[in-house]
Amino acid sequence: MSAGGPAKPVVLVTEGSDPVPLAWLKERANVIEQAQTDPGFEQVLAAADGMIVRTYTKVTEAVLTKAPRLKVVGRGGVGLENIDVPACRRRGIQVVYTPDANTLAVGDYVFGAMLRLIRGWPTLAPGYQPVQFRVARNATRGKQLDELTLGILGFGRVGKRVGSIAANGFGMRVLFNDLIEPGALPFAATSVDKQTLYRESDVLTLHVDMRRGNENLVGRSEISMLKPGSILLNASRGEVLDTHAVADALATGHLAAAAIDVFAPEPPPANLELIGMHNVLLTPHIASRTDTATENMGWVVRDIMAVLEGKPPKYPAPTL
Repeated sequence: MSAGGPAKPVVLVTEGSDPVPLAWLKERANVIEQAQTDPGFEQVLAAADGMIVRTYTKVTEAVLTKAPRLKVVGRGGVGLENIDVPACRRRGIQVVYTPDANTLAVGDYVFGAMLRLIRGWPTLAPGYQPVQFRVARNATRGKQLDELTLGILGFGRVGKRVGSIAANGFGMRVLFNDLIEPGALPFAATSVDKQTLYRESDVLTLHVDMRRGNENLVGRSEISMLKPGSILLNASRGEVLDTHAVADALATGHLAAAAIDVFAPEPPPANLELIGMHNVLLTPHIASRTDTATENMGWVVRDIMAVLEGKPPKYPAPTL
């Protein structure tokens, strides 16, 4: 006990945080910012009552054995694959996260990428000559989204957001596949089996989590079922998609184009075969990188403090 009351809890932040929620946390806890790869991490970990991670910190059984005081782990984001949730629960450590934080941001990204690939926008770049103007204009023929069927693999928060924009905003036909039927929806969408999803989609977008069994969920067999000339997007997790199969399908023309924002591993190697292909958009895990979404993910600190104060968190990790 300090003269001013109980000692503040110690919270370890391993991958930074948005400054607004971090400042809020610093008023209530002793915050230590240190990466998992830094010297001295284990010493800090041993003193931590709470820990906040993002994408790349691995919270494993081995890590937990070195954290005797730990009461809560918070993931500033949606996926929990970098946290051994069962191991935490066996030790009485709560896991919290921010499932609603980046839904709108990722939905925006999906349609930005989709439109770029479908419309094939040529741009006036350095070295432009006026003679190129009409040549590029006459060579460009895109498609309208209302003419296309969108297939959504994984129909959680982001999948539903994408479906809503597609149906209500662009008039697309929407198909989806998920382990859980969503019930009534405020937009037109049809639940189908995976084979139907692949065979009828002009655009397939992936929004599944990284639960066990989802490794290479979409591989050569699944891609071969897609319509010739279809488009594939992945803004979920790199592990769910076989990028070698994607590269081959792009090279043969079976896929017209692809947009990939997530990789396994991250960062991807410099010799990734997709790099340099003209019909692929590769981005460095930025689908959720807006100012608002980044701050939203940082507010995992509220549930961190709730647990440390003996209160129930708003967003505990689900039981899969």
